[in-house]
Amino acid sequence: MRVAAIDCGTNSVRLLVADVGEAALADVERRMEIVRLGQGVDRTGRLAPEALERTFGAMRAYRKLIDQHGAGATRVVATSATRDAANRQEFTDGVREIFGVEPEVISGSEEAELSFTGATRGLVRLSPETEVPQGPLPPYLVVDIGGGSTEFVVGSEHAESAISVDIGCVRLTERHLRDAGDPPSAAALEAVVADVEAALARVEDEVPVRDARTLVGLAGSVTTVAGVALDLPAYLPERIHHARLSSEQVHDVTRRLLAMTHDERAALPVMHPGRVDVIGAGALILDRIVRRFGFEQVVVSEHDILDGIAWSLVR
Repeated sequence: MRVAAIDCGTNSVRLLVADVGEAALADVERRMEIVRLGQGVDRTGRLAPEALERTFGAMRAYRKLIDQHGAGATRVVATSATRDAANRQEFTDGVREIFGVEPEVISGSEEAELSFTGATRGLVRLSPETEVPQGPLPPYLVVDIGGGSTEFVVGSEHAESAISVDIGCVRLTERHLRDAGDPPSAAALEAVVADVEAALARVEDEVPVRDARTLVGLAGSVTTVAGVALDLPAYLPERIHHARLSSEQVHDVTRRLLAMTHDERAALPVMHPGRVDVIGAGALILDRIVRRFGFEQVVVSEHDILDGIAWSLVR
């Protein structure tokens, strides 16, 4: 079945058109546009008119691609920024007009479930016929670092425990780093760490994160850190997907990114222009997760909530 999945987050809007069977998902088209829908939401509680127009512009282009590829079903999911906005009806009305379907402003727990499905469906499990691991071992801790929130979900075959907390690369950048210098001051970074650690304490209280044997990291902050760690000449999804980064690689890349100026980050060959100003906060979130929960490595996944949305259309 050919399906279309749209994920509208705080920082980006993404499209996946895929052919999905019972056991496999094959990409037909995968697109991403940085639209910064969450611009100012943490401060104002509202979606800005210019942010809505950027988002609708990207979606109109996606609608054309969906029609060209003949997708039989479409699902549009919106997450943190839209959940938080007092004027989210403007968003839902615009999306309905473009796609002809009702957008779903999903809860953090629903977001976590979709992210877990997308990230883990393609991981190779431990073979019962041998003692040799055939791939990353469950239980998994899947961490989806978004623009406005970060989702944590623990499970093996299915999500078993999940939480969404309001730390994300856009939210923390706007809150602490926007006017903190270039590179940011030590005081500003301490403020980010304090917010992240407070959120992680809540995560640890509510989700059995220390039961997990494998940390799986999702979304643009994590994949960009991977691209920098691997010293790639360009953003190469096939090299990044299922790469394993050591904790030392995560710490090293985070230190480097936080010490760079805006222009130095922009010059990195793997850096998307829309992530230049928020990657420091995103990397720092990943770094604190690795440190606090004691993981020796993170498995990086290019498959995430977008793939989970696609899978949900054929259940």
